[in-house]
Amino acid sequence: MIVQTTQKSKEQLRKELLQPDVITGSEMLLRSLLLEDVDCVFGYPGGAVLYIYDAMHGNPDFKHLLTRHEQGAIHAADGYARSTGKVGVCIATSGPGATNLVTGIATAYMDSVPLVVITGNVATSVIGTDAFQEADITGITMPITKHSYLVRDVKDLPRIIKEAFHIASTGRKGPVLIDIPKDVSNEKSPFYYPESVDIRGYHPTVQPNKLQVDRMLEAIAESERPVILAGGGVVYSNASKELLEFVNKARIPVTTTLLGLGGFPSAHELWMGMPGMHGEYTANNALQNCDLLIAIGARFDDRVTMKVNGFAPHAKKIVHIDVDPAEIGKIVEASIPCVGDVKAVLEMALTKVKPAKSEAWIKQVQENKMNRPLRYKDSDTELKPQYVIEMIHETTKGEAIVSTDVGQHQMWTAQYYKFNHPRSFLTSGGLGTMGFGFPSAIGAQVAHPDRLVVSVNGDGGMQMCSQELAICAINKIPVKIVVINNQVLGMVRQWQEIIYDNRYSHIDLAGSPDFVKLAEAYGVKGLRATNKEEARQAWAEAMDTPGPVLVEFVVRKGENVYPMVTQGSTIDEMIMGDSE
Repeated sequence: MIVQTTQKSKEQLRKELLQPDVITGSEMLLRSLLLEDVDCVFGYPGGAVLYIYDAMHGNPDFKHLLTRHEQGAIHAADGYARSTGKVGVCIATSGPGATNLVTGIATAYMDSVPLVVITGNVATSVIGTDAFQEADITGITMPITKHSYLVRDVKDLPRIIKEAFHIASTGRKGPVLIDIPKDVSNEKSPFYYPESVDIRGYHPTVQPNKLQVDRMLEAIAESERPVILAGGGVVYSNASKELLEFVNKARIPVTTTLLGLGGFPSAHELWMGMPGMHGEYTANNALQNCDLLIAIGARFDDRVTMKVNGFAPHAKKIVHIDVDPAEIGKIVEASIPCVGDVKAVLEMALTKVKPAKSEAWIKQVQENKMNRPLRYKDSDTELKPQYVIEMIHETTKGEAIVSTDVGQHQMWTAQYYKFNHPRSFLTSGGLGTMGFGFPSAIGAQVAHPDRLVVSVNGDGGMQMCSQELAICAINKIPVKIVVINNQVLGMVRQWQEIIYDNRYSHIDLAGSPDFVKLAEAYGVKGLRATNKEEARQAWAEAMDTPGPVLVEFVVRKGENVYPMVTQGSTIDEMIMGDSE
């Protein structure tokens, strides 16, 4: 595990790193990353980055975690970034190494996660000649990065790294790529690391327009049925405390999107749950009947709005707060646009916010929450996945960092695990990347060695990243790995049942490996449960075991996620399933 450097040694290290020595590009890279307070890099070596890896040899200050696949490296860096708010860093070689990062870059870009992605390239003299393991990674990733650099002069490398961290972590956060040709990584030059950054044309708007904030506050004071739609921007701007205070003062019910979960405490009387395709009845009903909608750091994803022209039809005014001006009005027209950092907007609003006329509305919302909670048909003979998630929540008291892969288990976790804190739920929202869950948990555990990290996976997604079990065993990374095994591509099966009239096509995962034996083959303890009693015993054993443990929960194949809104429907047209 990572050993934290003391403050005194950090100061001494910084002084040593800033010495104007004549060093190689590789040594510049390592120094620059340390100066950016990077305490772990996730990567996989290859020919074009061998000078960089050679510079790591014998460097006691630089921490690197060798994953078993480049995609595992970038998802781990992503999990590190989401759980800390710091910039995650990964390294891969040129060609296939770089292209194996593409899905992870797109994942981070869609969810606004700050990453600095470092790739090697062939020597500058052969760029464009189809040299061995050459790929135009800057061109390939242009649509899915905030910015990218191809370093042609070693003197530019420190400045580029400084700029990359600044771009990744400011405004709407996101991934920045630095492509370093092999010869540049070996060239020498005096090292100088800039103290500040000034990039022409890049000055994100952080402070909001006061007049727009005042307009929002006037709308709140006049509103009788207000709703706040809180998204991932609340978490990313570290504005959870301000949102809680704002809600308490304004008296407005809150629904949190998938990426917003944890940004507002789930135990609060005004929290309505998650909205959208698999959202709670109370949240969807409130959105459809509100007279004022305030979207805070949410981008009106199609899984939230569903049929856009039927979304929030009674909202006389829609406020949209976002640091990215391109998002405002892109999908849902905002009558009160407010560009700025969520934390800054809420801080300004808190100085004079007055409560809405919402007490009757709150009473109605709370009655809906009590009368129409999430429900499922429990069983004494079959293990239900919802029960597993409820059990994990109960035993961890909502205090764990939980990552998920993508599919039914992701939605069940979002529904039945109640999050107390921001940055405690890690999931691929916008891109829906299978294979994300387990590696992202590794990154989070490296960042938080003293916290419980639980990775919830399906049997499909687990097979896209199972090789990373090796690094948990070798490095004693104590992630608790959950596999919800229904022997099928569950969400695809559900859609084929409900939308495609039971025409099941290529979803059978019955030939999957024995996950317990697979874990043991990598040196990780494996456990299995097929009923409630076994589930409780296996999970208790996992929690009591130091180090990584994989627990396979064998659940009913035909279980569906409800509520569900089918495409083309409005969010109040919910299929309630077992509880209908």
